[in-house]
Amino acid sequence: MRQACVLLLIALAGATFAQRAFDADFVRVIAESEAHRTAPARVKSNQGPSRGYDLRYHRLELSIDPAVRAVSGTVTHVFTALVPLQSIVLDLSDDLLVSAVMHHGLPLSFVHSGDMLEATLPFTLPASATDSISITYAGVPPETGFGSFVQSAHDGAPIIWTLSEPYGAGDWWPCKMDLNDKADSLDLFVTVPQGNRVAGNGLLVEVLDLGNGLERHHWRHRHAIAHYLVAFAVTNYAAYSETVPLPSADVEVLNYVFPEHLGEWQSATPDVIGQMQLYSDLFCEYPFADEKYGHAEFAWGGGMEHQTMSFMGSSHYELLSHELAHQWFGDLVTCGSWQDLWLNEGFASYLSGLCYEFLAPEYWMSFKQGRRDFITSQPGGSVLVTDTTDVARLFDSRLTYAKGAFLLHMLRWVCGDEAFFQGLNDYLNDPLLRHGSAVTDELVAHLETASGLDLTEFMADWYVGEGYPTYQLHWSQTLAGDVSVLLEQSTSHPSVGFFEMPVPVRFKNGSEEMTVVLDHVTNGQLFQFNLPFQADSALLDPDIWILSRQNLVLKVPVAALGNERLLLYPNPATDRVWLHTGTRLQGVLRLEVIDAAGRIVQQVDRQVEGQRAELPVGDLAPGTYVLRASDAAQVLEMRFVKR
Repeated sequence: MRQACVLLLIALAGATFAQRAFDADFVRVIAESEAHRTAPARVKSNQGPSRGYDLRYHRLELSIDPAVRAVSGTVTHVFTALVPLQSIVLDLSDDLLVSAVMHHGLPLSFVHSGDMLEATLPFTLPASATDSISITYAGVPPETGFGSFVQSAHDGAPIIWTLSEPYGAGDWWPCKMDLNDKADSLDLFVTVPQGNRVAGNGLLVEVLDLGNGLERHHWRHRHAIAHYLVAFAVTNYAAYSETVPLPSADVEVLNYVFPEHLGEWQSATPDVIGQMQLYSDLFCEYPFADEKYGHAEFAWGGGMEHQTMSFMGSSHYELLSHELAHQWFGDLVTCGSWQDLWLNEGFASYLSGLCYEFLAPEYWMSFKQGRRDFITSQPGGSVLVTDTTDVARLFDSRLTYAKGAFLLHMLRWVCGDEAFFQGLNDYLNDPLLRHGSAVTDELVAHLETASGLDLTEFMADWYVGEGYPTYQLHWSQTLAGDVSVLLEQSTSHPSVGFFEMPVPVRFKNGSEEMTVVLDHVTNGQLFQFNLPFQADSALLDPDIWILSRQNLVLKVPVAALGNERLLLYPNPATDRVWLHTGTRLQGVLRLEVIDAAGRIVQQVDRQVEGQRAELPVGDLAPGTYVLRASDAAQVLEMRFVKR
């Protein structure tokens, strides 16, 4: 038993015998949670628990009738003071009535208003001392967000379920809504009318017949858990299990589903076996293997990753894989700020794609295409959430989910598979993050260490910045195989002037192909290399590694100028042509367009910018022309066709 338990025993010295016996159970629970703790028992200096204390344990003793929208019960918290502590502040809706706050059998004075509950301790608790309080309350919770406490029905049977993310936990239980303060363990006791099952976190320890048509369901969880992941659901569930063989244990997947949907679920949940094995292979083993994983069906359109038992609106393959993925990214390591919500949702969205890539590859390309097209359907939008009070923005499916997933996909491309997956494993196993919380910079630090790259510019463009690039690629090849590629981009949003990216281009003919990766660091960049075959086509980013839209690839003629290439494109032209000048033509150019009769039909002066100059030709009649370009030193001529 560690020091915290000893301090708790000292604090209990003045309690009554009955209360000491009751509190002794907390001492045992703290010892159990310490034995299971894998994260260090210390606070990260950059984002520690607030309000002067560190939560250790929750004990929820609730009475619920699924036919009545109400809650009553007692919630006990064990906590450790971080500073000399005079009061405990908790979040609790003022729609609920608190009848008592107890400290070792004695009542505490408290103030409950403005959805905050503050209880004054009978003495100043010294820093590092551990203590507990119990709150007894009842009432009808408000329904906020996505439905923090919902009473409804399915096929005529009543159901109550909770969904607390992001700000709804305080609607139904007194808690501390702090992403950086996870309790080490949890016991959930829910008394319900017989004929119902209670879904909850962890292991089902006991179902006790209390008489009078009531029974108490006890769920025990001995892993660190964030406030919004504590949950229960009550209805006439049918139950069945799957088993997932993993190296360290066989994990039960316990399914609580509506009886009218039993067959549908039984045909779907075997998919979770391969999904959990895949995630355990790519990352660390399922982090709650000593307890369980499970699903509880509820009357909602999506899913919610409640720790060890996701609440599910359907049994769709991608929803199953998404909520399972959260057990690693969101539950084991939780976003440390709601502005970093992509660390939960972007990861879960991408991992559902990895299930396609590794387990059902016929759907992998369409997954990438669908996400890319959805994200680029609008020109702006950042993955970073700047207004965390806007719940709709927090859970924006285009930005937090899809673009967050594509951000990870591009990080994988930039870092390479080995470094990417190593970095993610290091992130999950970092002793300061595992069973705790993280912010984006901490993920990036692990990826930089694994890859040796500086990702500052990448994250500025793709995480903070908005939009995406549109590429224009012009290429040519000589009979000797020498290829010239001019690569340009425009951006969809002014927040990013240029996206530096390695750009893959696949050159091919009927029987041969070769992919070349162009390190695109400046606009209008010219690349030259040799291919061992004559290509008849070029495909920009054929495997969809980069978030881009409406890219243009054109093959153009090449005029040999010593050791350089002079490119005129597009050819044929419609409204404008671009002259790539290399280093042969500099400064201000005189551009003259000469028709088939030898007449100068257009003349302009253009400044060379980025080794190129633009000439509008939209007013020219269709036909063949010569472009004469001259600077102070030389004159060059090239033919082009105006459509």
